[in-house]
Amino acid sequence: MPWQRLKGLLYPLLARLGPELSKTRIFWGIILFMAAVAVLALDYMPQKLDLKVGQPSPRDFKAPQGIVYESEVLTQKAREEAAAQVAPVYRVDNTVAAALTGRLDEIFREIKTVSGSAGDVGAKAALLKEKLKQINFSPASLQALAGADPTTVDTLREVTKNIVNRIMGEAVPQDALDAARDKMLAAVEEAAIEDKFKPAVAAIIRGLELKPNLIYDVAATMQKKEKAAAEVSPVQVTIRQNEKIVSDGELVTAEDIEALQKLGLLRSGASWGGLMGLVLYQAILVTLMLLYLRFFKREVYNNNRLLLLLGLLWLIFLIFARGVAAISLGGGTEITRLVAYLMPVAAGSMLVAILLDAGVAVVFTVFLALEAGIISGIYYQFVAVGVISGLVGIYCVSHLSQRSDLARSSLFLMLAGLIGVVALELMLRHTLFQMGIAAVLALANGLLSTVLTLGFLPFLENSFGITTAVKLLELSNPNHPLLKRLLLEAPGTYHHSILVANLAEAAADAVGADSLLARVGAYYHDIGKLKRPYFFIENQVTAENPHDRLAPTLSTLIISCHVKDGLEMAREYRLPQVIQDIIAQHHGATLMSYFYHKARENSREDSVNENDFRYEGPIPQTREAAIVMLADSVEAGIRSLPRPTPGRMEGFVRKIIKEKLEDGQLEASDLTFKDLSLIAEAFMRVLNGIFHNRVEYPEAVLKEMERRKNRNGVLHKQSAG
Repeated sequence: MPWQRLKGLLYPLLARLGPELSKTRIFWGIILFMAAVAVLALDYMPQKLDLKVGQPSPRDFKAPQGIVYESEVLTQKAREEAAAQVAPVYRVDNTVAAALTGRLDEIFREIKTVSGSAGDVGAKAALLKEKLKQINFSPASLQALAGADPTTVDTLREVTKNIVNRIMGEAVPQDALDAARDKMLAAVEEAAIEDKFKPAVAAIIRGLELKPNLIYDVAATMQKKEKAAAEVSPVQVTIRQNEKIVSDGELVTAEDIEALQKLGLLRSGASWGGLMGLVLYQAILVTLMLLYLRFFKREVYNNNRLLLLLGLLWLIFLIFARGVAAISLGGGTEITRLVAYLMPVAAGSMLVAILLDAGVAVVFTVFLALEAGIISGIYYQFVAVGVISGLVGIYCVSHLSQRSDLARSSLFLMLAGLIGVVALELMLRHTLFQMGIAAVLALANGLLSTVLTLGFLPFLENSFGITTAVKLLELSNPNHPLLKRLLLEAPGTYHHSILVANLAEAAADAVGADSLLARVGAYYHDIGKLKRPYFFIENQVTAENPHDRLAPTLSTLIISCHVKDGLEMAREYRLPQVIQDIIAQHHGATLMSYFYHKARENSREDSVNENDFRYEGPIPQTREAAIVMLADSVEAGIRSLPRPTPGRMEGFVRKIIKEKLEDGQLEASDLTFKDLSLIAEAFMRVLNGIFHNRVEYPEAVLKEMERRKNRNGVLHKQSAG
């Protein structure tokens, strides 16, 4: 079967592309590709405007760009003119002379027969007159011929035939028959025959029915015309930018229609060749994009959800660009086409940079800029402006710290677009009016791109489950409901989380991890303690510890449950998955040593299972989760140190990190030994700032400060009264 053969050929190729190429990916890829091509193919479909030769033009048509092309209409017209100038080809028909000499043979045969017969000359003359009555012989000529001997008759025949052949051997058209006969008669007078026979020969020539031997050669003439037409070189037409093709109301010629079609301003039917080229071009762009992702961004290529996001952004941009291209600015074509400066390439670039990766965004910018060039009519200036605005947009969002930064990026986009457009318009030598329109559109593009980014970002974040820097910044707001509850219901845990966040952020910066994710993850890592806040020592305001009255196993269960409780609350408040992962992994499978050793003290050592006193895990799977784990352990343990000097704190920090490493809690986090050393140094910088040595003021100084404080308070009350 043909399908089976095709499948057999394609299967090895698809297998090389990787196991990630699933049916679902192929299905959605085909759907998105067909939708994108359908949006782009509108320019290649038949248009309503269908001009015909001799029809008045409905409006002015000007060339939007310069073009040089070979005109089929003018070339055909020039070839027809060259063929018309070819003179007709005639040829000499030798059968005319042959027919005349054949007739002469018949006449002289009769003369020879009669002259050689018995009888007197008079009777022979009468017989000749009877037999050759179509020839007007004089009596003297008849007498001369009747008395001629056979040799003389043969001589007369040859002389007459020679004269006829010589004259009719030349080209004798219809209007030259009389002249040809006159030439024959003149030749008879000069012929070397007896004078008495010359009137007879002249009479015979007058009696011949002369026909023209110059006839029209149809085949040769057509061949000559075809050769002349083939020698005509194709006519090249040069149309300059803004040159008027046809005016409003002017009768349209075939040359006008051809020029409009070459400029893409008029199509009488679907351009199937152009459509096939468009499909091939899109296939090349998509293939290059996928190859880049496969070889350089595997985490995106292997994720169907992220690939679908890229495809949707591509399709959304094409729809917006098509809508922009449909905007009419009025005026001529040279003004209308400037609307392409409004195509929001930067919006797609910024969305990809925020949602995925800056490297992917750079390649995607070039991709979208090329698409903008296609929609705008294949003008390089629109591609160039798209690349400039897209790259500036990526730079603006690469260091995003709050949502207002995204709004401020519109200023940079507007400035970059303005400079780029002015530079290109100067190079293109456009008018000042055109440059002004283009500059306004460039400024509007910067604003439009920012608005589209702000509008689409929350929708795409929620739809595709992507946690962006903007989302993390929103979660870091102290007014978030969970953080407010943590502050009010578990203030000790809240302050612990703030300190852990400071430690985690510094460590993440030191090893090149996502510091914002580490900070926000630290804020929420202990939210599960809201269920039973007073079972955790940082929230206990009295000396009584409820765990003193509980069995170690029950205490272990209560303490470990704060991870599950935190996950439930995170799902309830719809925290991103990356934050939920940090909550689940921030203790890993760590041993709760206090309760484990307490259990061993209260029972036989061999009856206590260590695994019963460990957190359920999983162990940290990312660098950020591992950093939060280490920061949590360090912050919780450092408060138990008596007199926390820098040396003692550093020893304690490195001891905590070593224990986590030896316990296997960092095996899945991709942290190296160098990273662990950098993390310890970062922790020490933060801890030294918290536990720095304070200056001990003398008692006299303290009393003076108290006195001044009281005096300032009295003055303040008096002024307030």
